[in-house]
Amino acid sequence: MRPALLLIALSFLLITCQQEKSTDDGSYKKEIEAWHQERVNNLKAPNGWLNLAGLYWLKSGANSFGSGKENDLIFPENKIAGNAGVFLLQNGQVSVLPAKGVQFYEDGNPFNGGKIFPPDSGNAMYLTHQSLRFTVIKRNERLGIRLRDDSMLEDVNLSGLVRFPVNKNYEVEGILISGTENDSIDIANVLGQQTRQKSGGRFAFELLGEEFELTTIDEGGAELFIVFGDKTTGKETYGGGRFLYVPKPDQDGKTIIDFNRAINPPCVFTEFATCPLPPAYNKLGRAVEAGEKDYHHQPNQ
Repeated sequence: MRPALLLIALSFLLITCQQEKSTDDGSYKKEIEAWHQERVNNLKAPNGWLNLAGLYWLKSGANSFGSGKENDLIFPENKIAGNAGVFLLQNGQVSVLPAKGVQFYEDGNPFNGGKIFPPDSGNAMYLTHQSLRFTVIKRNERLGIRLRDDSMLEDVNLSGLVRFPVNKNYEVEGILISGTENDSIDIANVLGQQTRQKSGGRFAFELLGEEFELTTIDEGGAELFIVFGDKTTGKETYGGGRFLYVPKPDQDGKTIIDFNRAINPPCVFTEFATCPLPPAYNKLGRAVEAGEKDYHHQPNQ
């Protein structure tokens, strides 16, 4: 081929490759934007993290509750009677004894008192009263009441949820290098508790020319859970690290680790969450400028 024709052919090939890359990047960014919108929708959902109104740890025996200051558990004012009833914790079980004239509902049906934990169905049991909903949560041996106020979802403003620009270089391949079905790891949370979690294995990957490893948690679903920190932690991103979900590895032990999907823990949005913290071996020695930045609360408009 003549030099001039060769040059034209190479130029055409280069342009074609650039166009394909641009098309791929454009498609990828649309995919991430769609994922992010679903993330926002989940945050705004009734069982998201934006309507938490309280977290009350129970003591053994009777725990009075209501909006009155004399109660053991003080619920928000103007949302419930001053004396709304009693939570009774005995032998790891929680019952509710409503006060006279206070009506609760469970799945739309009147609830006039009885055991709410552990639920007979195995699913979390929610009781409602006007805009309030509450359920029992367990953290190690501690039992508490998680309170939601659905009126808080009205006119939610999430303009403070900002991200680094989408960058496909932060989507990398992870290779399973260790971990079996019987492995487990200790994960600390913001309460200072250590919880034993099932490990999903440790994955090696290359990010921007450097080699790293991350250990995952297997929560039983189709994805593995990662709690990690990096050089942006406590600066551009939340001081308690970030979360990331990745597909379970294929038969060759490979998965995709996409840091553009890194998200803030619930503790960024509310003081009534009990978030896990990144273990020392999941703190990366470089800045990961991808995914969500630290959240700054904005007033509802």
